[in-house]
Amino acid sequence: MADHDATEEQRPLNQWKRSKGGFMASMFIFVLSALDNMGFVANMVSIVLYFYGVMHFDLASSANTLTNFMGSTYLLSLVGGFISDTYLNRFTTCLLFGSLEVLALAMLTVQAASNHLHPEACGKSSCVKGGIAGMFYTSLCLMALGMGGVRGSMTAFGADQFDEKDPTEAKALASFFNWLLMSSTVGAITGVTGVVWVSTQKAWHWGFFIITIASSVGFVTLALGKPFYRIKTPGDSPTLRIAQVIVVAFKNRKLSLPESHGELYEISDKDATAEKIAHTSQMRILDKAAIIQENSKPQAWKVCTVTQVEEVKILTRMLPIVASTIILNTCMAQLQTFSVQQGNIMNLKLGSLTVPAPSIPVIPLVFISVLVPLYELFFVPFARKITQHPSGITQLQRVGVGLVLSAISMAVAGIVEVKRRDQGRKDPSKPISLFWLSFQYGIFGIADMFTLVGLLEFFYRESPASMKSLSTSLTWLSTSLGYFLSTVFVNVINAVTQRITPSKQGWLHGFDLNQNNLNLFYWFLAALSCLNFFNYLYWASRYKYKREDSGPGFKGLGEMPLNG
Repeated sequence: MADHDATEEQRPLNQWKRSKGGFMASMFIFVLSALDNMGFVANMVSIVLYFYGVMHFDLASSANTLTNFMGSTYLLSLVGGFISDTYLNRFTTCLLFGSLEVLALAMLTVQAASNHLHPEACGKSSCVKGGIAGMFYTSLCLMALGMGGVRGSMTAFGADQFDEKDPTEAKALASFFNWLLMSSTVGAITGVTGVVWVSTQKAWHWGFFIITIASSVGFVTLALGKPFYRIKTPGDSPTLRIAQVIVVAFKNRKLSLPESHGELYEISDKDATAEKIAHTSQMRILDKAAIIQENSKPQAWKVCTVTQVEEVKILTRMLPIVASTIILNTCMAQLQTFSVQQGNIMNLKLGSLTVPAPSIPVIPLVFISVLVPLYELFFVPFARKITQHPSGITQLQRVGVGLVLSAISMAVAGIVEVKRRDQGRKDPSKPISLFWLSFQYGIFGIADMFTLVGLLEFFYRESPASMKSLSTSLTWLSTSLGYFLSTVFVNVINAVTQRITPSKQGWLHGFDLNQNNLNLFYWFLAALSCLNFFNYLYWASRYKYKREDSGPGFKGLGEMPLNG
């Protein structure tokens, strides 16, 4: 009788799940991902030339301005994630930050179209000042905030359309992340070909205008899909829950832990709506936050639940994984800065067609657009039969493959730069073909396919229910720190090599790449990437996946080791 009543209570919920969410709802999100990413990637690969040619920054300052902008964009995704977890739902957060993004793009378009809003060339590292600088940096700041907020909420919002505890939807969730990458790749291909061609061959303001319209259409499409979405209400502040565990654990630091973890405080089993996370034996000092002292009632800031403690443990275990992927994103920053500047002084002809240098990333994007369907339709079902894992292989295995490929990409980039520079010094009128860069771009494109999807799915699946947006934003935090680290590396290496080289010139100085040693910088990153991979192996092999009921037919995620 009790089971029958429980089934009756679940029936309305199951009907609601069938009528909302799933791939029908995801289609609207895929459209936004494609249109928004079209502009985002077009800017990412070409705007360094806008900084250099129109705003009159020198080579290093152009690269640093872009990496600082991209780093800020990804860092601000944490703001979007925090707001959507705590105050607004993910749908509303996405639209709110989207409006800021469109406003910033409109400002950028106006400045690019008006010659009197361009600075005069001055021969210095930066020539923007006064009102021109005010408008320029305001548009970049608003764009970073808008794009960051969207990325901090959109991915988790899309994943919310699937129930990871339902075995059927768990498989669909794994597919969602692959098709999200596919949709963003399709948009990126359009951006680095059509939009970049318009920007570099016609006029920058027309390229920015196309991006503005595309983003506007994307956010309108997202709004139109509201009747189909599963919209989850925000919960308690993630930072507050984390702070409570740390404070209470510190207060109870002198107390002894009970012999059995069953004596620690936990939410009632009768509360079926609340997520419960099984106790783990790692970081036992945090368990002291769940000790109930004699003659005391459970109250906030006096005792925390085991689930709340495990949430903090999960985030703590994630941090070394985040840190281990920062170098990969530093490598990615070079493909959007120095590699574009390399391409700009190479032979851009493909028959009678002149190819804009920033369009060369279309090569890895085409690779990804072919590999994602093959991976999803053939590899995943095959691997799933062997491993019994919803994603075929674990998320951390995917990330590991990406880290290896990123190191190879930087090594190849150094070899290609030697060939390009030697020819440039020998006969500047006959540069090598732009398509020599396709090797480093192609290898890194495959690396990005493995790493980005692996991280997004890893952080979403492993994170507590109340921290989904904030946790997926850790992927973008890694990207942000990678861009900022790129700026640090460029400045430090320039300063150090300026002192120790006989010529007293830094590896990356001035305006002429033919007089630089960019190849040494690439090889420095390749060596660093190799060391970083072994660091990643150490942490990933020791990571314990969150223990939860994955449903019949699949092993629990905690049963899958790094090496399968």
